Amino acid sequence: KFRIDHLLSSDTNIMMLFLPELALLTTGLLFFVLSISDIGKEKLHGTAILAATVILLMSLFSIKETGMLFYGSYSITLFSQLFKVIICSGALLLLIIGNSFANITDRMRGEYYLCLFLSLLGLVMLVSSVEFIALLVALELSSFTTYLMVAMRKDGAESSPHNEAAIKYLLYGVMATGFMLFGMSYIFGLTGSTHLSVLQTQLPGLAGQPAAMVSLALILFGFFYKLAIFPFQFWVPDVYQGSADETTAYVATLPKVAAVAVLIRLVTLVDVSSPVIINLLLCVALLSMFFGNFSALVQKDIKRLLGFSGIAHAGFIILGILVFNQLGYSIAIYYIIGYVLMNLACFFTICTLSTNNVNLTINDFAGLHHRNPLLALTFATGLFALAGIPPFIGFTGKFMVLTSALKAGYLIPVILAALNTALALYYYLSVVRVTYCSDETAKNRPIVLSSFKKIICCLLILAILLFGLFPSTLLDVINTAVTTL
Repeated sequence: KFRIDHLLSSDTNIMMLFLPELALLTTGLLFFVLSISDIGKEKLHGTAILAATVILLMSLFSIKETGMLFYGSYSITLFSQLFKVIICSGALLLLIIGNSFANITDRMRGEYYLCLFLSLLGLVMLVSSVEFIALLVALELSSFTTYLMVAMRKDGAESSPHNEAAIKYLLYGVMATGFMLFGMSYIFGLTGSTHLSVLQTQLPGLAGQPAAMVSLALILFGFFYKLAIFPFQFWVPDVYQGSADETTAYVATLPKVAAVAVLIRLVTLVDVSSPVIINLLLCVALLSMFFGNFSALVQKDIKRLLGFSGIAHAGFIILGILVFNQLGYSIAIYYIIGYVLMNLACFFTICTLSTNNVNLTINDFAGLHHRNPLLALTFATGLFALAGIPPFIGFTGKFMVLTSALKAGYLIPVILAALNTALALYYYLSVVRVTYCSDETAKNRPIVLSSFKKIICCLLILAILLFGLFPSTLLDVINTAVTTL
C-alpha cells in the first residue's frame, strides 16, 4: 500500500518542500493556456514578471525547508534552496531588463514564456536532484526548452543565424547527453546504484579502477557543456550571436548557476588523493581561461565577446571547486552569483541599446556616456567587474579564488590565472574606452530611461559594488548552505 512517508524523510508537508517547483509548473501551465489565447504581448510580459515575483517569494518562503522526496532522489536542504533563490532572482531580473522581450517573434510569444518557465523548472529541479536519473530528467527538461527559445528570435536581416544556432545547440547538447549516459551506465555497473549518497561511499574505493575514473569524467563532460568549459565550448559564439539578446542573457547566466551546483555535488564523490579527476579539472580550467581570453581579444560583436569571456570565467569557477573543501565550494558559489550580476548589468545595456533586432558591435557603444550617463555607468560597472578591477565583486571573487587555490598548493595554476586576468583587461577596457572616450556623434541620440529602469540600474551598480566591498554577509549565508551539502 502506498504511503506518503515513503516519499518524505520527515513530517514536513510535501507542498512546502516542493513549493518553488509547483509554482513554476503552475506558471508553465498558465502560459500554455495563454499561448493559445488572444492576449497582447505587453500583458503577457507583465504576467511573466508577476509570476516570477510570486515564484521568488515562494522560494524565499521555503528556503529553510529540509527533507527528501521521491525515494531519496530529491534532496531539499539549504544548499539546494539557496540555489533556487539565486535562479529565481536571476529570472525576475532577466524579465525586468529584457525590454519586454521585443526581439522574440510575436506569434510565439506565449510559447516562449512557456519554454522559459519550464526551463527554470528544470534548473531548480537540477539543484535538488541527488540521483543520476533525476539529474538527467531535470537537465533535459531545462535543455530542450532552451533550444526552442533560441529558435524563437524574430526574423530580420541580422537574425538569420538563429535557426542554425538552435540546431547547433541541440546537436551539441545531445552529444553531451550521450557522454553523460555512457558514464552513468558504467557507474551503475560498477556500484549497482545511481544515488549520489551510495556512490559517495563506494567510489573512493574504486579510485584505482580506470573504468570508474573514465565514467565519472564522462558525466562531468555533460556539465562542462552547460558551463561552457573547454573543450565543450564550441556552441557558445554561434548561440550567443544567433539568439535574441534576451535569450542570450538567459543562456549566459542561469543554466551556469545550476551547473555549478551539480558540479559541486559531483566532485564530492571524488577521492582527493586520486590525481586523475583533479588533473582533468585543472587542465580544463586553465585551457578554458586561455582559450576564452585569447578568442575574446579579436571579437567585434559584443555578445560573442561576452560569450568567450564567459568561457574564461568558467575556468576560474573550476579552479575554486578544485580546492575540494567547504571554503572552495563557497567561493565558487560566490563567484557565480557575481558573474550573474555582472552579466545582467551588461545585457541590460545591450537590450536597452539594441533596436530593430540587430546585433550590436563594440562600435555601437561609441558615445554612450553622452546618450545616457547612468546606462553607460551600469555597462562600465559590469565590464570593470568582469575584468576583475577593485572594488567590484568580480575582483573580490577572483582574489578569493586565487588565494584559496594558492593555499591548496596550486602555485603554477594561480600564476597562469593571474596572467589571464591581466590579459582580459585589454578587451574589457577597450569596450569601456569606446563607451567613454569616443567622439563619434552620428548615433548620439539621447536614450531616455523610465524611472523604474533607473532604479534597476542603481540596484545593479550597488549590488556589484557592495557585494565586492562587503562579501562577508553573503559568504556567511553560502557557508551555512554548503555545510548542508
